[in-house]
Amino acid sequence: MKDKNDVWQGTLALMVMKTLDMMGPQHGYGIARRIEQISDDLLSVNHGTLYPVLLKLEQEGSIASEWGVSENNRKARFYRLTEDGRKELTSEQNHWATTTSIMARFLSAPGENQ
Repeated sequence: MKDKNDVWQGTLALMVMKTLDMMGPQHGYGIARRIEQISDDLLSVNHGTLYPVLLKLEQEGSIASEWGVSENNRKARFYRLTEDGRKELTSEQNHWATTTSIMARFLSAPGENQ
């Protein structure tokens, strides 16, 4: 069995926006399951962390929500990416790509003692 890691602080919002961009409107449980699925179950999404991020993204205008009925016929809040959210997603993806490129350079740089 694989050990699950918590999602790194600051990356969950990006994962949520990307999930909504790929899949369209989703409820919180569906977003969490998709993030875990994409990570090959290496990440664990804590619902106590997810819902504050959803609220923050909605307050910022990156996502919008409305009530609907889930697959198991329960009332659920469905979230969707807004046009402002798409712009933010593009910006965050570019920032993340730059950051990972910089970190890759540091991790592969030879030390003076080598």
